[in-house]
Amino acid sequence: MPRDFALQDAPNAARKSHVSLIARIAVATLALLWVVRGQDWRELAGVFRNLNPWCFALTLVVYTAAQMIIAVRWWLLLRAQSIYIEALAALRLFFLGLFYNNLMLGSVGGDLLKAWYVTKHTDRRLEGALSVFVDRAIGLIGTFLLAALAYVLWVRGHIAARSGAREAGAPGWVSQHKGVIALGTAVAVAAMLAFLLLHPAGRARLARAAAGARCRGISLLRRAKDAIVVYCSRPWTLVWALILTLAGQSFVIVAFWLLGRNLGIDAALRYYFVAFPLGWVVGALPISIAGMGITELGTVGFFCYLTGAPRESVLVLVFCQRFVWVLASLPGGLVHLLGTHLPQGEISIDGPERTN
Repeated sequence: MPRDFALQDAPNAARKSHVSLIARIAVATLALLWVVRGQDWRELAGVFRNLNPWCFALTLVVYTAAQMIIAVRWWLLLRAQSIYIEALAALRLFFLGLFYNNLMLGSVGGDLLKAWYVTKHTDRRLEGALSVFVDRAIGLIGTFLLAALAYVLWVRGHIAARSGAREAGAPGWVSQHKGVIALGTAVAVAAMLAFLLLHPAGRARLARAAAGARCRGISLLRRAKDAIVVYCSRPWTLVWALILTLAGQSFVIVAFWLLGRNLGIDAALRYYFVAFPLGWVVGALPISIAGMGITELGTVGFFCYLTGAPRESVLVLVFCQRFVWVLASLPGGLVHLLGTHLPQGEISIDGPERTN
């Protein structure tokens, strides 16, 4: 009987996966169309022509080096779980996950793939998979912390002064119609909820969604408890992981600041430390393919709001960011083609790692 149920659920799972993929592609497409709306394409092309290839290459090198730093962070988290794989093996798995995160359109993300393959290197499979999600959580916390610190220390006063100047001038369209926008949004949300609650199929879907969320929530809480117990017993590992996060992301932001200066964006470095991390956090929402469109929309919105920089130049900068991500992810595809992500020798558990 359980096997029969599994066979019956397989087509439903495949159908849900396809629907989810189509929905995320649609979100990415709509977000990209929205971010480029009303742009002067000739001016955009002119900004691209001003791009110095050497500045772009430097940004690519810095970003790739920063990813190696982040890979070391994950390697430290593995060792905290008494999983002693070689640093080079962890680096290969990290770039494999990066490749799937940034280039593959399937429903299997890079984190899930990395969690799956790390279990091939250790008998501590649950702990190995758990380290991937702890690594992602530390990355998001570090990203948000970086933006929050930059905002509080360097940007908040400048925004207050600019907001006062805007209020003294003519109000924008959003300010004039914010009541209508809020009312329209509330009506749309209420209509959707009413349709779901009144229609039997809608009620059934809501019930299934609530049950699924409850099961996932319980599972996540159990995993979080296990992670807290292990990692809190080694607080210095968490401290070093956070330091590596802040260092790696800071290097990347400085590189994009230099690239922005090459594109003619006259904005202080402090604004990059707010706009780019916030754009990365927005792009981490699992509603798009590789955060495509969502990251660009968030970064352009935050950056233009903070700096008032020309939108065309900022668009070119965020498109360069996407190109850098893609190019830096290509080694992960080579790792997969060569099969070097699979264990090559004996596994070392609860002891020093094996050396060749």
